[in-house]
Amino acid sequence: MDADNRSRKTICLEDLRRKILTLELEPGVYLDETELSEAYGISRPPLREVLRQLAGEGYFVLHENRGAQVAPMTHKTLRNFFVVAPMIYAASSRLAAEHATPAQVARLKECQWTFRQAIRTGDAAERALINERFHSIIGEMADNEYLMPSLRRLLIDHTRIGMTFYNPRKPELARQRELAADQHDQFIALIEAGDADGAAALAVAHWELSRAQIESFVSPQAISYPLGREPGAEERRGAS
Repeated sequence: MDADNRSRKTICLEDLRRKILTLELEPGVYLDETELSEAYGISRPPLREVLRQLAGEGYFVLHENRGAQVAPMTHKTLRNFFVVAPMIYAASSRLAAEHATPAQVARLKECQWTFRQAIRTGDAAERALINERFHSIIGEMADNEYLMPSLRRLLIDHTRIGMTFYNPRKPELARQRELAADQHDQFIALIEAGDADGAAALAVAHWELSRAQIESFVSPQAISYPLGREPGAEERRGAS
């Protein structure tokens, strides 16, 4: 494969990630390989390599005879998301404080500077994407081959839902958004200081900051039981 084809393949890979994270490609939709091949100017074999890589990262589900489906967000996956999110974020932050290198801390600081810039411009998509990158860097700092795949998958859904959290047309969330940005600075300080307990505690607090808003986004008004718990028999009869 020549350099031009490699470049087009990379562009395709990065653009599909961005479109999924920003909800330009909605959860659950199926993509047409012919249309994708034409849109990105690459042949089907390298396109399928891209789709297989993204499926391995959790962006797609590949179905025989139906092609690539953008990872859906079902009630079950969202329930599991709420169960494991605080555990995964706390574990990755704890390990990051124990293993981060100076070069990684410098990258995290640069990412935070970019995040602050996105806040000033009011670009919701850019803020969501940079937030995802910030926490991905923390995952890289953790340096754990068992934890990173789970964190990567978690961040896909968190970023997609976070598109609502970062919406500048929701002024009632402005205070939470500012506090979240301040907590990023605290993450950097704790990780740089090697404070594993402090980083883990902050990760839980950071999750709690957005949890209520996420729950209000994914839970229909008609559902009276909290997401993460199936309705009992009486609740099901009442809904029927």
